[in-house]
Amino acid sequence: MEIRTLRYFLAAAKEENMSRAAEILHVTQPTLSKALKQLETELGKKLFVRSSFSIRLTDEGILLKQRAEDLISMADKIEQEFQTLDDITGGDLYLGLAESWQISYLAAQIRIMKEKYPNLHYHITSGDSSQVIEKLEKGLLDFAVLAEEPDHSKYESIPFPQKDVWGVIMPAGDRLADKESVSAQDLKGLPLFCSPQGWNNDIRRWASKDFGSLSLEGTFQLSYNASLFVREHLGYLLTLENLISTSESDGLCFRPLAPKAETALYLIWKKKQVFTPIAERFLNLILQ
Repeated sequence: MEIRTLRYFLAAAKEENMSRAAEILHVTQPTLSKALKQLETELGKKLFVRSSFSIRLTDEGILLKQRAEDLISMADKIEQEFQTLDDITGGDLYLGLAESWQISYLAAQIRIMKEKYPNLHYHITSGDSSQVIEKLEKGLLDFAVLAEEPDHSKYESIPFPQKDVWGVIMPAGDRLADKESVSAQDLKGLPLFCSPQGWNNDIRRWASKDFGSLSLEGTFQLSYNASLFVREHLGYLLTLENLISTSESDGLCFRPLAPKAETALYLIWKKKQVFTPIAERFLNLILQ
């Protein structure tokens, strides 16, 4: 199975049209069709359902698409790494980030790096801990930021300077907005929004015996998206402080949880990891 063939496959899967995919790939449609049929023969599975004007993935095609995206990302990363090994002015840096206002610390370090190495290019992936760890393990990332204690037997880590504080985002005129802080008792019976990781880990620990009486209305990976539902009075968002703007003009407010709930943030990388020159420089800057 060739990388080129997987690129052909991904283009066809994205466009759902052989003619458009062939045009994007700068190959003829017969060349593309032949390559995809050979791929199906090699795997022994039908990857596309074909009709007169479009194509769509089979279940086997969907599985291959997920695997092929990682393989192509890895191939691109390897190629970029070798192209920049002798580039003393830059290179490519890959980071997977949890959602936190403390990412500003990393942004400040990258700004310093960019001033010194103008050809630095950074690639940011956002997601929860399981998503960024999976990419780190596959070698698709140089570093990851976790909002939980890392496995110290597998990863080196640096804690961020502060801890993130949990609280509730609600409309500014809500009855809970009159409180200085919000308890689990206050939230009983209310429709709540939270990230799956936050709900199953941080909120479960915080609410303790009252967790079973809390009602999860919906889950969101991005706090901003959840805040739009809060604006429509559909529920209350459990999230970290400083992720959502709560100025007077926003019509939202933040109240911390009581008792106080905090989450530590860590920059991690694999033990005995061999870094590219630019990733090594980045780590040395962080360690200063």
